Amino acid sequence: MRTTANQHVVWLPTAILLLTALAPPAIAVTANSATTELFHPVTNTSSTNWAGFAVTSSKYAVTDVRASWTVPAISGSCPLLTNAYSSFWVGMDGYSSTTVEQIGTDSDCTGGSPSYYAWYEYFPNPTRLITSVKISTGDKIYAEVNYTGGGFLLTLKDTTTGKSFATNRTLPGALRNSAEWVAEAPSGLTGVLPLADFGTVGFGPATTGISHTCTTTINGVTGQISKFGVIHRITMVNVLGTATKAAPSVLGPYGAAFTVQWASAGP
Repeated sequence: MRTTANQHVVWLPTAILLLTALAPPAIAVTANSATTELFHPVTNTSSTNWAGFAVTSSKYAVTDVRASWTVPAISGSCPLLTNAYSSFWVGMDGYSSTTVEQIGTDSDCTGGSPSYYAWYEYFPNPTRLITSVKISTGDKIYAEVNYTGGGFLLTLKDTTTGKSFATNRTLPGALRNSAEWVAEAPSGLTGVLPLADFGTVGFGPATTGISHTCTTTINGVTGQISKFGVIHRITMVNVLGTATKAAPSVLGPYGAAFTVQWASAGP
């Protein structure tokens, strides 16, 4: 099986507007292995730009997905001449479809310095910066994608500062057949960008203390990641598939928490 991992597209420091999503999606390659974690089997897969977990379902079944994470600090120094990027988000669609409704934060190295910010994206539309919520390392983030007949409501709250943001729009062609909790190497017009060294990022209530996160609602049933029957654990690898760039842990207590560990910048 081949699965599409569509990309969050970032802007470059010299640009005012965010780049449009012109690059082709990266392709995740399914590994021939599976592990049993808690209640349901977990299939191990790999991608050149995603690391984390996804739950897949039938068309038009997913109506809500929630996450929490702690904004990771860039580990070490940022090289002056080498920019690198890392994104952390919750989303609907994208694992095996051509749209993604997603909202998250970045921990980047640009121009020799670390930078942290929030954003949202209705892929394949451009990424938009969230200027009303200032992001700092160590902040506890709550984020949600909720679908109603009126469209997709994206919500992000920095529970450390109390600042929040929400936006709602329709997205024609959205299949609502997957939910994702992801650390990503975002993309520019040239393809997947170098992955910034974020160290380790923790998702879910075990690391953030924010309850009822790393959950989804599918066919009217709400539960943690491990509650559902088609679970994918995604490891980020280089373009040759020969080295790991970022690896998720197994699901933690109650099947609603995990970490992702940085390994290399890529490509």
